[in-house]
Amino acid sequence: MFREKYIVGIGRDKNENVGLGEGSALPVGVPVPWPSATPPTGWLKCNGAPFSAEEYPKLAKAYPKLKLPDLRGEFIRGWDDGRGVDSARLLLSSQAASILEHNHEMHGWTGNTLMARDVYSSGSSVFAVQLSIGDGGLLYSWKDGSGTTNDSKRMYRTNHVSSGAGDGSPRNIAFNYIVRAA
Repeated sequence: MFREKYIVGIGRDKNENVGLGEGSALPVGVPVPWPSATPPTGWLKCNGAPFSAEEYPKLAKAYPKLKLPDLRGEFIRGWDDGRGVDSARLLLSSQAASILEHNHEMHGWTGNTLMARDVYSSGSSVFAVQLSIGDGGLLYSWKDGSGTTNDSKRMYRTNHVSSGAGDGSPRNIAFNYIVRAA
């Protein structure tokens, strides 16, 4: 039985063999990841190109602005549709990259005092500055004549090691997004 179906399939249109031909279960306009640079017959690349409503009337119903979405180098994200996760987004809108506001915790200080000096004295007030360095950071503070610390700053060196990428994308595999046009 398998052999008969296999033999019948030989010589047919390659689109039919992979279920992309006429009568495909996929509706016109649905983006599909495709493992080739060239889309099959009846399909167009999602590259932002305009198209004709006369030539592709069903596609024009899915994309009324008569322009395909440009999905080259993009991730598809589900539309919020009232959920409240990204409520300002419009259907088919694009969004720039973003990073959530966040903090990096800095721990400890193991620096040694490099210098502690009186820098100014006037009457009973002596102003002292302390400079410490350690862990790649810097600490300075100044005290008035009564020994009260008026200001203290800690500056830590942090390292950002880049992976070399020009964007903040997760691991991925590149496919050519295409849409059924007719």
